[in-house]
Amino acid sequence: MDALKVRLRVFIIVFVLIIVLGTLGFMHIEGLSLADAIYFCIVTIATVGYGDIHPATQTGKILAIALIVCGVGTFLGVVANATEMLMNRREKQVRIQKLHMMIGLFFGEVGTRLLAHFSSLDPQSDMIRKDLFVTNEWSEDEFLKAGKRLRVHHYKVDIERGTLMDIRSFLQEKGDFLMRLLENPILLEQESFTALLGAVFHLREELLYRDDVTQLPDTDYAHLAIDIRRAYILLVHQWLGYMKYLRNNYPYLFSLAMRTNPFDREASPIVK
Repeated sequence: MDALKVRLRVFIIVFVLIIVLGTLGFMHIEGLSLADAIYFCIVTIATVGYGDIHPATQTGKILAIALIVCGVGTFLGVVANATEMLMNRREKQVRIQKLHMMIGLFFGEVGTRLLAHFSSLDPQSDMIRKDLFVTNEWSEDEFLKAGKRLRVHHYKVDIERGTLMDIRSFLQEKGDFLMRLLENPILLEQESFTALLGAVFHLREELLYRDDVTQLPDTDYAHLAIDIRRAYILLVHQWLGYMKYLRNNYPYLFSLAMRTNPFDREASPIVK
């Protein structure tokens, strides 16, 4: 995309230079006024050829030929690159829309439940819980402030054996869904979400390799706590970005997301 922008700028600069030089040339060679010279330069490059003004000198005719050869090619280059940029921008918007639809599906099936589990294991979750009651009135600045608070929050995980068993069962149940997500190349275009999926898959494998997660040594619980913490941090940041996207683009989905907020202990999908 950057290379396309540079190419378009080069074509525009060259095109403007051709018009300026052509205008000055016609003024000097043909003795035309500024307005007539610009007019004749444009109709020559556009190959319109009204015929009301035409070169009277041999040099003027050579200049007109040079303008047609150089100007038309440059003008077509500007049009082609501008069109390609608009198409790329539209394609990017479509990809972003599909990407967030898939991320929304992830949170609907897996992410929101995982956040509820993970935050229940964080003894310091109350420090950020009250700041993440996202509402429709939130401004861009409030999302930025929330993001800053999340970056400095000291995420901690204290393993509870019953909750760990629930997480294991949940991730085992959602294995096929997570695998289908990985098959979608659109999701892998976003580095942060790819990292999140990798962390969730790693945690899933760690838990499934243990037949009984309620009877493990403390060293193994400490290891699992690190894996949960990694997925927890990535999941929180992804959730906030997803909420911001919904607020800006899909108010009806944002309404449901607010009512199922994993940081709200009284959250309920029931409209009251």
